Amino acid sequence: MDKIRSQEKLRAWMEEYQNLIFSICCKMTGDYFIAEDLTQETFLSAYRNMDSFDGENLKAWLCRIATNKCLDYEKQAARRVIPSEETVFANIASEQNLPEQSMMEKEVIQQLRNMCEQLKPPYDEIASLYFCEEQKAEEIARLKEKNLKTIQTQIYRARAMLRKLYRKEHR
Repeated sequence: MDKIRSQEKLRAWMEEYQNLIFSICCKMTGDYFIAEDLTQETFLSAYRNMDSFDGENLKAWLCRIATNKCLDYEKQAARRVIPSEETVFANIASEQNLPEQSMMEKEVIQQLRNMCEQLKPPYDEIASLYFCEEQKAEEIARLKEKNLKTIQTQIYRARAMLRKLYRKEHR
């Protein structure tokens, strides 16, 4: 009798959430047929683990199962791909910065530093840390011993000031 109830539950879940689960799988894999398979695997897994479901938020639980199935599939697919010599050498060549590109990057970074130095305190230092040193707002807040929201506001304002400076210089 429990098996019949479980099958009825599964049928109801599939009727209500099949399109949602399929769309998640389709978006994550980009393949209609694989998404169909992963949708079936999601509901099969939900059926097998029905006893462990606590009854809270069925939709989120099914979505999490589908997401995990897609991630597992992507990991397995990545392991199955064997790179050819051409792709390996092409990737190595594309990963290396060309001298011109490297010089241009240095110029852009130096120009950004110069523009940050033109800002009024505290925006000059905050902009330099955030845009040039690529520190996160949380790290800057800890370093400056200030509230995170204050730092985020200063970053936002510094960005607007830098835009104005950039527009002035490139008119």
